[in-house]
This record gives sequence, structure tokens and C-alpha cells, in this order.
Amino acid sequence: MMSPLQSPPQLLLEDFLQLAETKPASEYINGQIYQKPMPKGKHSAIQTFLAPAINQVAIPQRIARAFTELRCTFGGRSIVPDITVFSWQRIPLDANGEIENIFEIYPDWAIEILSPEQSPTRVIDKILFCLNHGTELGWFIDPQEKLVMIFKPGKQPEIKQDGDMLPVLNSLEDLLKLSAQDIFSWLTLN
Repeated sequence: MMSPLQSPPQLLLEDFLQLAETKPASEYINGQIYQKPMPKGKHSAIQTFLAPAINQVAIPQRIARAFTELRCTFGGRSIVPDITVFSWQRIPLDANGEIENIFEIYPDWAIEILSPEQSPTRVIDKILFCLNHGTELGWFIDPQEKLVMIFKPGKQPEIKQDGDMLPVLNSLEDLLKLSAQDIFSWLTLN
């Protein structure tokens, strides 16, 4: 479970961003610092396969790009979703045309993979926060229950399991076809 680290009450976001990065990453939420748990095997297996699966179809077409453990600072928070996907034209670039180090925008798609010691409520809160600031799609992947909870702005969450197809960014619908079963197949060595 993520718990607040020792920090002054209502630490300012600017002060948090000056602190040294931690491993695993710390996040700034409502004036408090929360350290993410160290990823375990199931979490790592899904994250290791999912981001490349997205990038394999999205990058060649210059549609989007997936990033793992990327700090996103927006709306008064600084969070590090497990996977973020940004539409191609929204990826921040520096003066050299290279990807910026600092992303001060919301992702188009936020993906969280639940670790055993994480609070599902806190993880879902991060996805809802993203949606409230412009994110188009959120996935909450629960490896223990073998389900993916889908979040879209203004809609009730949906549970996807087994052969249920998972929604992706509208711009990727014709290119990326994944079912809940596909996601959880990455947990086996077959």
C-alpha cells in the first residue's frame, strides 16, 4: 500500500519537484508525497509486454507513443503512472526536436497495474484525476483478479475479462486489438 513519506504538511508542488527522485518513484498528491511500491513479477511482466505492444503499432504510423514510469505533472499533482500513452502531436519536444525530459501535461491514456501492496482506491483515484484533466482513456489492470477496469470520461467504469476486447485510444482502434486474455497471457511462460 502506498503510504505518505515523512514530509511537511501541505508540501508545495514546486518544493516536491526540487527533491531528488526516488526508486521506486514518489508521487505528489494533495500536498503529500507517496512512494510507489516496487513492482513485483506480475506487474513487471505486464508492463514489459504492454508498452512495446502499443509502440509497435503506434510509432510507425506516428499516432502515439507509450512511456513507462514517466512523471507527469499537471493539475497540481505530479504522478507516475505505470504506462502513459501520448498522441504523437502532444509529445513535448525540446529545442532540438527531441522528447522533453519534463512532461507538464496529462496523458491521453493512463494505464495502472495493481501491485499486491497498493491501495486500489488510490490507484483508481489517479486514473480519475487524469480523466478529469483531459485524459481520454484509463485502464486499471488487476493481475490477481485477471480483470481490466476501463475508465472513460463521463461514463461508468466497465469490467473486461477473458476474451473481452479492450478499448484503446480512438486513433489506435484499427491497429491495436487486445483482449483481457491477451494481457494476462503474458503472465505465463507458454
